[in-house]
Amino acid sequence: MTLQEAQETVDKWIITTGVRYFNELTNTAILMEEVGEVARIMSRKYGEQSFKESDKKIDLGDEMADVLFVLICLANQTGIDLTAALEKNLVKKTIRDADRHQNNKKLR
Repeated sequence: MTLQEAQETVDKWIITTGVRYFNELTNTAILMEEVGEVARIMSRKYGEQSFKESDKKIDLGDEMADVLFVLICLANQTGIDLTAALEKNLVKKTIRDADRHQNNKKLR
């Protein structure tokens, strides 16, 4: 699925199943909640915190998909073409970081 297809699919889902988009501020708060859930898993799986028994069945991929879903909702609501935005962002990063990472001794 391309980013454009994902945006179209989410929009159709919102219209048919979700009834309507939450407003942008609500979706921003939901996005922060979902990112927090990813951070919780990461800190336990890859960091120094330990899982509680109730955390052990949590699916990192599913939580990341929740983040992506809400981000796509926000893009749709604000008229952002995520494909174009990502392509533009990668050009920016490529120009800005052309030598930066290659010359970073910490990355070797």
